[in-house]
Amino acid sequence: MARTAPRWPTGSGTLAVVVLASSALLLAFAPVRRAAEAAPRAALAAPIPDRVPPGVVLRVGDPVTRWVFEHNGWDKQLPFRIQWAEVTGGPDVTEAFHAGVLDVGFGASVPPIHAVWAGIPVRIIAFREYADRTRRHAWVFGIAPKAGIAKLADLRGKRIAFSPSQVQGQIVIDTLKAAGIPRDQVTLVELPSSIGGDVYTNALASGAIDAAPIRNDLVAQRYVRDYGGKGAHLLQHPPFRDDGGNLYVPEKVLADPGKAAALRIFIQYWGRGQAWINTHTEALARGYYAGTRGLPLADARVLANYTANVAIPEKWDGAIAYEQAAIDTLSPETKRPRLDAATLFDRRFEGIAGAAAAAKGIAP
Repeated sequence: MARTAPRWPTGSGTLAVVVLASSALLLAFAPVRRAAEAAPRAALAAPIPDRVPPGVVLRVGDPVTRWVFEHNGWDKQLPFRIQWAEVTGGPDVTEAFHAGVLDVGFGASVPPIHAVWAGIPVRIIAFREYADRTRRHAWVFGIAPKAGIAKLADLRGKRIAFSPSQVQGQIVIDTLKAAGIPRDQVTLVELPSSIGGDVYTNALASGAIDAAPIRNDLVAQRYVRDYGGKGAHLLQHPPFRDDGGNLYVPEKVLADPGKAAALRIFIQYWGRGQAWINTHTEALARGYYAGTRGLPLADARVLANYTANVAIPEKWDGAIAYEQAAIDTLSPETKRPRLDAATLFDRRFEGIAGAAAAAKGIAP
């Protein structure tokens, strides 16, 4: 089992350099990897096999899904074994794919795109979005106590945290565009954010940066709770979408007939799990966030509500448009080639998770 990626403490500049250097190496070797992994794509044109042969193991990085599966006993119903990995967040999933220790990752809009740019061909096999996405954002800007930022226009001339391999990077660029602020009138401080957002909130609190996109859940609440008395506050970003989440896998995994058959079944249970979360938010709060992670119940409820109220579309046209918007935002900024978002999706899986979520069951 993969080890849990460590949280980044305050003053983690050295770690940031290591991660960025690792990402640079991935990109440097991208052409070689693309040539080596072109062959598996032919297998993606074949129908998904129906039978899972004995001995198949899927290595999955999704701790919340693990708890839901185990709580409901679904992991014991599968004709294959899941090896759960404590690997979360786009950069860590990309590293795990690169090392060949993970089959399935979960991430927002940007990580699958960045994986392809890093020379790791991946495909999205399931997609979720907020059911109430017109009324809530997944991300919000945290503002440093002494930054002097009262509105989005005040971002001009400021230092803003930026992670090109994560959705936070897309949020920053789209916000600057909406606010009419040219890229050269801000300083983007390249800093990957760990799961939980402590890197960004620590940097904000210390005055190392002026603004940063942070998760609009317990991360944002704790930031204001801890530093609001010193002037820290939050700003909503403009009304663009930030809510999509993907299950994505390397193409070479999909080229394995046994794993492809297992994935077809896995995403049925995954879709069913999203529907279960929507109607069992309190159980998730008490069982996972409070019981497994040890959070106070009030904080656990915040995170469970952030995770819940999602929809699993059976058609992917909207999901493809959502990914294309992310590509078109970041491609010019990162000097990476523009991709056709449709090539990121394995449409053989389209509708499987959504149908299972709607039926709250598993198709035979």
